Amino acid sequence: MAQEERIGFRQWAAAEPDLTAIIDAADNAVSYRELFAEVNRISHGFTELHGLEEGDTVACVMENSIGMIALYLAAMQSGLYLVTVNYHLTRHEIDYILADSGAKLAVCSPRAEEAVVAAGEIPVVVDGTPAHGALAWSALTEGMPSASPERVPAGSLMMYTSGTTGRPKGVRRPLSGATADEGARTYLWLFSEFGMARSAFSAWLVAAPLYHSANITPAIGALNAGGTLVLMRGWTPEGFLERVERQRISGTSMVPTHFHRLLQLPDQVRAAAKIDSLEYVIHGAAPCPVDVKQQIMDWFGPVVYEYYGSTEVGTTIARPQEWLAHPGTVGRVASISTLKILDADGNEVPTGETGIVYMRQGEDKVGYHNDAAKTEGSRRGGLLTVWDVGHVDADGFLYITGRMSEMILVGGVNVYPAEIEGVLLSHPWVSDAGVVARQHPDLGEVPVAHLSLADAAPDRATVLAALADHVAERLAAAKHPRDYVVHETLPRDPNGKLYKARLRTAQEVG
Repeated sequence: MAQEERIGFRQWAAAEPDLTAIIDAADNAVSYRELFAEVNRISHGFTELHGLEEGDTVACVMENSIGMIALYLAAMQSGLYLVTVNYHLTRHEIDYILADSGAKLAVCSPRAEEAVVAAGEIPVVVDGTPAHGALAWSALTEGMPSASPERVPAGSLMMYTSGTTGRPKGVRRPLSGATADEGARTYLWLFSEFGMARSAFSAWLVAAPLYHSANITPAIGALNAGGTLVLMRGWTPEGFLERVERQRISGTSMVPTHFHRLLQLPDQVRAAAKIDSLEYVIHGAAPCPVDVKQQIMDWFGPVVYEYYGSTEVGTTIARPQEWLAHPGTVGRVASISTLKILDADGNEVPTGETGIVYMRQGEDKVGYHNDAAKTEGSRRGGLLTVWDVGHVDADGFLYITGRMSEMILVGGVNVYPAEIEGVLLSHPWVSDAGVVARQHPDLGEVPVAHLSLADAAPDRATVLAALADHVAERLAAAKHPRDYVVHETLPRDPNGKLYKARLRTAQEVG
């Protein structure tokens, strides 16, 4: 089979077993042969050691590592749903996802072991030395054969995304019925849309956490194209540039916060950076200010490719020259996606007019796990929305201008006010709470909490110190309010609806 016809990690492992598959953050390297053997041992372990069946769910709470990638690949050839969970979450948040997803096994990194073990009542395996009651990695692989299982049904990634209720919801697709080799092809369609050659994957830098679909999908795509993954753990602008230079990085995926932090480096550092190996930089997951992207394009050259989409819906793409000709666009709809801009009544609006963005990926049947009402409420004629607002120009390029939902994007992380409000209101000293976004030069947006306090509350300083501890125990750092504004009462209408626009105005004036 010619290289250009070879698609899928399994095929590359068979054809070029000595090719380097992964270089981890400590520069440990594994070949395709070694990785394939471990993937197969895990696949056998799922069924023979843990009794998992096709359609079951495994939770993964792991840092970027060889073990995480092996676990992912094993789930994708075992017909399982894999839920990748942010390892920064508290045990309360992890517990909800484990229970809601119906996970029958959780696998974690050492840093998350204590929280994961405390969260649920399912077996927990740690990729390291157990310290808090988890099982060792051998519980996944001991005594298992390194040869491929006879049946390799394709699995599916099940991501959790929040809604306006603040409770995370699993985005779940029916299993395709394809084999793992057939399923591998679905990872390469975006690369194909961009026109990327295999040379793009000769050293593909994983610069952000793999628990996010925007990172793990292109990373696995690079493996399915016969590439080499280079991992980072803990992103810094200096660390990124060092990794690009030393490993001669050819491609990577990033978020706008990375761009912003790189641009804050001293001019002499930027001038000395050796980034000429970069052929493709893909970004998405959050809006990117026009001036930030222009500066990055001026520095990196016309190698920056953008996509817009979500776990739930379809995709648009903007190649470098297209973006330069249409600054601010998130691109035109991909060949396998459908895009319409509708008004509140579901009618398509004229070109150039603003409306709600609805999309679909092929004939996808995506839905929200355990929430049929949310799925149906987001649909119009087979299309789905995440309540972004935008318009399409005469050339078919989409521009996102706002969000109907109240989602706050903190450095590319989705944060939902209702979840924070629920935690604040659970404290006895808080009588009312509302959370809104405030612009931030580095992170894009951050949450700000507006409060009214109970009569029994002590002085303001004591309350805010207690609330900081209360929130830190229950919510991940991205969800922590960056400021607290105390009001006598919060503005609500007679039906109890909070006037959040007034809160935003108040903090701008303040």
